[in-house]
Amino acid sequence: MHPKKQLGQNFLADPSTAKMIIARAGVATTDCVLEIGPGLGALTVPLAMAADRVWAVEKDTQLLAVLKAELTVNRLANVTVVNRDILRFDITALAREAGAPLVVFGNLPYNISSQVLVQLIGARACVSRCYLMFQRELSERLTAPPGSRDYGRLSVMLQYCATVGPLATVRANLFYPKPKIDSEIIEIDFTRPPGFSVQDEAFLFQVIKAAFSKRRKTLKNALTKSFLQMDAGSIDAGLEAAVIDPVRRAETLSVSEFVRLAECLITYARR
Repeated sequence: MHPKKQLGQNFLADPSTAKMIIARAGVATTDCVLEIGPGLGALTVPLAMAADRVWAVEKDTQLLAVLKAELTVNRLANVTVVNRDILRFDITALAREAGAPLVVFGNLPYNISSQVLVQLIGARACVSRCYLMFQRELSERLTAPPGSRDYGRLSVMLQYCATVGPLATVRANLFYPKPKIDSEIIEIDFTRPPGFSVQDEAFLFQVIKAAFSKRRKTLKNALTKSFLQMDAGSIDAGLEAAVIDPVRRAETLSVSEFVRLAECLITYARR
């Protein structure tokens, strides 16, 4: 067995780090946990010892025997191993089966990180909080403030619907194989959203996506030439109603400004 580069596999190889993550996350004996990509079980075993139930979703079939053997050795019967691609996994159905909101853990490969985050945002009604490990480059994007180079579509979407912050840094030498850069664990708490209210969340997310799709252009040009299919006059009217200068760029808008802009634009989009 060898780590698969195409799956972005870097296995946590330090037991004390796994225990630190679980302690800082405050995992309780009543928690139902979804672990994305358990790998060889470095985090799965201590999670199972701390939580009520764990569902470990692993895409790589070759890892299943090792993972199940690790659980057997530790006499853990509260873990369900699921051989599935997380991007095709029904998180909402799992929460119904669990009978409680899920706490999500995962060491996410870079190539699917954004997709998983969007998936979790969509399922957040049945997910209380997440503790996800990312390469530092991506973690800095998720927590970036407006006006910074790292601030982008995912920053706005997450900060719109959750409280987001760093939990811990994990050094590269604690993984096998050793990645080129350190990783960071981000806490995403969906139970503590900022409290923004929008009449059409799907439209808000479309506006955010359109604004950042051409981030070097002014906001007016980015929105006018986007998949929103709104004419320049409607975009101008929406920006004016939202009291947002049309020559600003997407990365300068706060989350509240994006919400206000979407609320104003939707009036013209529905005409």
